[in-house]
Amino acid sequence: MPSIWSETVRLPRFSPLDGDTQTRVLIIGGGLAGILCAHALRRDGVDCLLLEAEELCGGVTQNTTAKITSQHGLIYDGLIRRFGLEKARLYLRANEDALEQYRVLCRDIDCDFAEEDAFVFSRAGRNRLRREVMALRRLGFPAELVPSPPLPFPTDGAVRFPRQARFHPLKFLAALLPGLRIHEHTKVLELAPGMAVTHQGRVRAESIIIATHFPILNKHGCYFLKQYQHRSYVLALRGAPELSGMYVDEAPDGISLRREGQLLLLGGGGHRTGKAGGGWEALDAFAREYWPQAETVCRWATQDCMTLDGVPYIGAYSRGTRGLFVATGFNKWGMTSAMAAAEILTDLVQGRENPYAPVFNPSRSILRPQLAINALEAAAGLLTPTVRRCPHMGCALKYNAAEHSWDCPCHGSRFDGEGRLLDGPATGDLRR
Repeated sequence: MPSIWSETVRLPRFSPLDGDTQTRVLIIGGGLAGILCAHALRRDGVDCLLLEAEELCGGVTQNTTAKITSQHGLIYDGLIRRFGLEKARLYLRANEDALEQYRVLCRDIDCDFAEEDAFVFSRAGRNRLRREVMALRRLGFPAELVPSPPLPFPTDGAVRFPRQARFHPLKFLAALLPGLRIHEHTKVLELAPGMAVTHQGRVRAESIIIATHFPILNKHGCYFLKQYQHRSYVLALRGAPELSGMYVDEAPDGISLRREGQLLLLGGGGHRTGKAGGGWEALDAFAREYWPQAETVCRWATQDCMTLDGVPYIGAYSRGTRGLFVATGFNKWGMTSAMAAAEILTDLVQGRENPYAPVFNPSRSILRPQLAINALEAAAGLLTPTVRRCPHMGCALKYNAAEHSWDCPCHGSRFDGEGRLLDGPATGDLRR
């Protein structure tokens, strides 16, 4: 089911790779993060080539709700406790810098960019809201507690971030593509030091950036343990009352709201990929309760990589992979995270220090409670007897009745009813 973004914009198409070639930096993955990396490298005069296995922005990028914000839920109190005040401040600054990069770029791009305040609300008391505001004040950010946000259902208040933004992601990316060196329908089959192998030829590069949403290389980095995937759903409603601002529930299974023109985007119904969840049914029920006069004109689903500690993995792929870099684990906040990744990786591949790189270092400690949950899910998936197995690491697939797909609860790969690959980290279809 296409999103409102893909329904209103058609990106230019690029030919497949034709024969061996070389470049200074190879980028694998043609979503927002990959394209922003290519744009930033071109800005710095660095020769780069981007390979996309299918078509540009055919995955998560076209299914976002496109909120550009440094407000990533109620996270800053926890970041201070886990990492300390300075690293929490750097995380905030990296995302605020990313927001500013969008402001600058969008001055010259017609992509419906608009500034909006962002709110994270609670329906479970104000204690976490108060702690978050106190944490943000320690970080020097002008957040405030709003006792009664203008929502049609009761809340216990919200934390407001001023001057955040929203846009049309595909209109934005369409303006960045001219002049970039890109090949679509070129799947990377094998990676070796300084080289990628495809059906159409080999690409030699000094550095390689893997920006494939979920990393495709299993032999290094342990990303299959360091993150899992989370599925969520969106309804576009026509006829709902005007709503100023962007809103997200602090609860893990809560909803999000924002306007896009005459439409209200209602997100939620989320669950770990391969597990049961509310899905569109929960959103339909919510819409009927609070906007019974509204009409659903579009619906779509998306998938997010969730890290062990709530911070993306951006930097060297692993300690033992020289010249190989990664951007993944954006934890539902891909707009600012992708821009931050582009700036960090553009510095790293050129041998420059980046002040934010230590915060996002993929080789940081994995000793977090989520690691045990991921390991148990993987063990259960491997031991469950079933005919349909995921080609990624052999886990049992679960049928997703709402989307008529076979989903992997271990690492999030998805396949349609015919066994064709829908989402990675698997890189091929189911065996027949």
